[in-house]
Amino acid sequence: MEDALVGTKAPDFTLPGTEGPVHLEALRGRVVVLYFYPRDNTPGCTTEACDFRDAYADLNDEGVVVLGVSTDSLISHEKFRAKHQLPFPLLADENAAVAKLYGVYKQKNMYGKLSWGIERSTFVIDSDGIVRKVYRKVRVAGHVEDVRAQVQKVRL
Repeated sequence: MEDALVGTKAPDFTLPGTEGPVHLEALRGRVVVLYFYPRDNTPGCTTEACDFRDAYADLNDEGVVVLGVSTDSLISHEKFRAKHQLPFPLLADENAAVAKLYGVYKQKNMYGKLSWGIERSTFVIDSDGIVRKVYRKVRVAGHVEDVRAQVQKVRL
């Protein structure tokens, strides 16, 4: 089943980032990989960030912008980014406004305890600002390879 956002204009936003504020609309003309993750310095999020880091040179050479988003603070993002030498910006969505726009802020059930947080998701946005692929409930293993393959299709 196709995600409702596919084929539509990506919801615009401006968020503070580790390299300064990022305005999605200003990235027109480039393919954007926008990935939402639950928390800095947790095992799955660290693996995913490092996988994007390892693929970053190839993605960047192809003109792709990679942006990581969570509800953590900019200070937390800066430490996480430095610790793992992440070459792409991390964006602080502290009030989850952007996560809600993209439908990734969900109620979770961890060992019977309900809480709200980000559901690991990735959006591939083409150079015209159109969402071309949505990955929800992402499993980290192999995800970045899938995203790279999708980016190739979007760029054709």
